[in-house]
Amino acid sequence: MSTKHEKILQYIESLPVGDKISVRQIAKEMQVSEGTAYRAIKEAENRRLVSSIERVGTIRIEKKKKENIERLTFAEIVNIVDGQVLGGKTGLHKTLTKFVIGAMQLEDMMRYTDAGSLLIVGNRIKAHENALRAGAAVLITGGFDTTDDNKQLADALDLPIISTSYDTFTVATMINRAIYDQLIKKDILFIEDIYVPMVETSVLRNDETIHHFHKLNERTTHGAFPVVTANNKLVGMITVKDVIGREEDELIEKVMTKNPIAGSMKMSVASAGHRMIWEGIDLLPIVNDDNVLQGVISRQDVLKALQLAQRQPQHGETIDDLVKNEMKVLGDEDLIVEFKVTPQMTNQYGAISYGAFTTLLAEVGSFALKRRKRGDAVAENMTIYFIKPVQMESTLTVKPRILDMSRKFVKMDFEVFNEQMLVGKAMMMFQLLER
Repeated sequence: MSTKHEKILQYIESLPVGDKISVRQIAKEMQVSEGTAYRAIKEAENRRLVSSIERVGTIRIEKKKKENIERLTFAEIVNIVDGQVLGGKTGLHKTLTKFVIGAMQLEDMMRYTDAGSLLIVGNRIKAHENALRAGAAVLITGGFDTTDDNKQLADALDLPIISTSYDTFTVATMINRAIYDQLIKKDILFIEDIYVPMVETSVLRNDETIHHFHKLNERTTHGAFPVVTANNKLVGMITVKDVIGREEDELIEKVMTKNPIAGSMKMSVASAGHRMIWEGIDLLPIVNDDNVLQGVISRQDVLKALQLAQRQPQHGETIDDLVKNEMKVLGDEDLIVEFKVTPQMTNQYGAISYGAFTTLLAEVGSFALKRRKRGDAVAENMTIYFIKPVQMESTLTVKPRILDMSRKFVKMDFEVFNEQMLVGKAMMMFQLLER
C-alpha cells in the first residue's frame, strides 16, 4: 500500500502541465498535514515534476526524457537568471528550442526568431512585440521593463516575458552552463536505465519449496532468485549454495537469506557495481520505497553498462574527462603515463589541484589493471604525499607499480616525476570488478 508521500507525488504527476499548486491546496485536496504536503512538493521539485518560481508560485512542468535533457523550460530560465516574470506566467511550463541574442537590426533579428525560441534582448520595445507575435518568449537584460501592451500580449499568447538584472553576455553564459550541467547528468547511468523489469524477472514465492527452486533453475539456468510474498514484497534471496543438502519439500523461507541487500531505481550503476563486488553478490534486487520488487540487475549488466558508457561520445566534460584527455601512455612493458597540467586543473596558487592529482593517480591505476586484463577497478583507499608543487603547463610522468594482487583487491605504488624530479608518491588499494 502506498504511503501518503507517494500518493501526493502520484497526484502531482497526474496534474496537467502548467497547473499551479500550493502547499495549502495539496494539504486540503489530499487531506494531509501542510508539513507532509510541503515535503512531497520538495521531492517533486527534485524529480523535476514541478518548478518553484519567486513571486509566481509552484507550477507543474513536463518531466524531460533523457534524450531531451539539454532542453530547458522557461520556468528553469527564470530561476537560472534570477528573473522576474512581467507577463505570460501561464506559459512558463513550455520548453524552449533555442535562444537568440538580439544584437542586430529589428528585421534581421526576426529572421532568426521563431516559435519556441527565447529572444535575449535589452530595452527594445518593438523587438519584444515582434518576438511575441512570432511565437517566441522574451528575456529582457539589464533590468529593463516593457510596455503594458506587451505584457497583455504575453498573457494572451501564453508566452513569458522575463526581466533580469544581468547583462546579455552573463545571461548567455549562465544558460550555457545550465545546459552543460544537464548534459553531464545525462551521461550518468542509473539502475532505471539498465534493470530487468519485473515481468521479465524469475522469482520464487516464500511459501514455495526447494523443489520449485530446482525446476526454475533448470528452466532458466540462473543460480539466484529473489523471494517475494503474494504482494510482491521482497523478503529474501535464494542461491544454489542455500539449497545444497536440503530436502525437496523444505520451504524456501526456511533456507533463504533474509533481509537481502537491495537497490533503488535512482541508485547509480557505479554505486550498484561497487556494492555488489564488496558484498560478493551476482544479482541485486531492485525495490521501490514500499520494498515491492521492481526487477533485478546482474553483475554482467553493470559491467556491460559501464563499458558502453565509456565508449559513448561525451557531451559534457567532467573533471575526470579533462584529466583522461591529457593522459598519454608510454612504454609497452612497464606502463608509464605522461600527463600535461592544464590551467583548469590548477588551484588558486597556479599549482596542480589536489583533486586533479588524485584523479590522475586513480585513472592511471585503473588503466594499469585493465592492461593486466583484470577488468575495471574502483579506488578503495589512498595515501598521497605531495612532495613538491607542480606548476601549470608542466609535463608529469607517472610510474605505477603493482605491489600485491588478490582476487578482489590490488595494492599499488605510484611515483610522479616532473623532469626527473620526484614531486609526488602514493599508495592505493583498488577493488576489482571481475568480469
